[in-house]
Amino acid sequence: MTGHGVPEAYHWGALAVQERVGVRELAEHVGRSIGTGIRDVAAAFLGLQPHLVVGAADGAGRMWASLLTGPPGFVRATGPDRIAVAGALPAGDPLAGALAAAGTRVGTIALDPRTRRRMRLNGTLAPTPRGFAVEAEQVFANCPKYLHRRQPLEVVAQGPGVVRRGDALTHGQQRAVRRADTFFVATTAEADGADASHRGGLPGFVEVLSPTELAWPDFAGNGMFLTLGNLTADPRAGLLFPDWESGAVLQLSGRARTGFAADGSRRTRFRVEAVTESLHPGRLIWSTPELSPHLGSTTR
Repeated sequence: MTGHGVPEAYHWGALAVQERVGVRELAEHVGRSIGTGIRDVAAAFLGLQPHLVVGAADGAGRMWASLLTGPPGFVRATGPDRIAVAGALPAGDPLAGALAAAGTRVGTIALDPRTRRRMRLNGTLAPTPRGFAVEAEQVFANCPKYLHRRQPLEVVAQGPGVVRRGDALTHGQQRAVRRADTFFVATTAEADGADASHRGGLPGFVEVLSPTELAWPDFAGNGMFLTLGNLTADPRAGLLFPDWESGAVLQLSGRARTGFAADGSRRTRFRVEAVTESLHPGRLIWSTPELSPHLGSTTR
């Protein structure tokens, strides 16, 4: 514990943001839901998911967010504080090496577009004969705000894999970012481990300022500020933009910082350092979205 009943998840970066925004009391209340145990309802939820987002640092220290896909059951709870993932990342994924190395600190998020539910589990990785396991250090659910409802349509067996790498966004990649209504962000705070979280909004909520710089507003959430807290402590970040209707994934690694305006609004700017675009075999195709009902009342 860090004092005043605040869970250890709230390192100095998160506490600083909570204090600045004026939500320390709310954060303390919400933070009581963070634990290391995987409840039965959470275990059942994991067993139904066809994909899992994982955030971690690669061998060079760059943060990335990656997407694993498999038949329901490929992610499952194997103990009160442990999950197992069957399978590996596709060849060429920036985190393929990190997810094969014992001791990698990872953040994971299982998000179900069908039900607009999500669960986050952060911990330490251990390779297994079938894939990897994660010893949980933080387990918690998030509210469905800004999640869009979608239905799975089909699995596409063929795909070329990685189609482009670079250090800046192409014109096509910039269009994909502008069209996005969802992305995932991986962050870290060194000894406090890694985290993966979700951001959602209307298409266009992520601004492309240049081929190497993006920006997005921070909408009102649960008050924990785990992502912004991590960025306060360590600016490294990895972004994952899924194209739900084609199955393509766009992964960016770089550094981010958040600006706080006098009116209480917050805006994060991200500097691109590395880009990987992929169209993997076995990718899952989803329907067009039913947009979140909260989007008409977002607070920046």
